[in-house]
Amino acid sequence: METYRRLEDWVVDQKLCRLPIEIGALTHRWPAEEKYDDRHVRNTIEGVNRSRGEAAETVHHLYMAHLKGYETQTTHEEYRVRYQECIRMLNDMERTLEKQLPESERRWPNVSVREDGETYGASAFGFPEP
Repeated sequence: METYRRLEDWVVDQKLCRLPIEIGALTHRWPAEEKYDDRHVRNTIEGVNRSRGEAAETVHHLYMAHLKGYETQTTHEEYRVRYQECIRMLNDMERTLEKQLPESERRWPNVSVREDGETYGASAFGFPEP
C-alpha cells in the first residue's frame, strides 16, 4: 500500500496545471482589449498585494530567527535588503497596473512610475505610502 503520493500524481493537480495552459492558448486569439478587463487587473493587483505581504512576512520570520540566534545579523540584513527591493518592485507593478483602472478607483492616483529605484514612494520598510 502506497502511503505517500506526490502532488503531481493527484488527478486534480494534473487538471489544475493543464487548465491555465489551455486557457492561455485560447486567449492568444482574443483582441488585446478583451484580455485585460478591469476584473483581470484587479485580480492581478490582488496577487501583487499578496506577494508583497508574503515577502514582508518572510522578512519578519528572518528577523525573529536572528533574534532567537538561528541566523546572524548579516544574514538577516542581506535577505532583508533583497526582499525590500522586491517589495519596491511590486509597488511599482501595482502602480503600473492601476493606470489601467478608472482614475476614481486607483489607490495611487497621479503617481509617476520610474524604474530607477529612487521614486518608488516606499517607506523605510518597503511598503507604499498612500
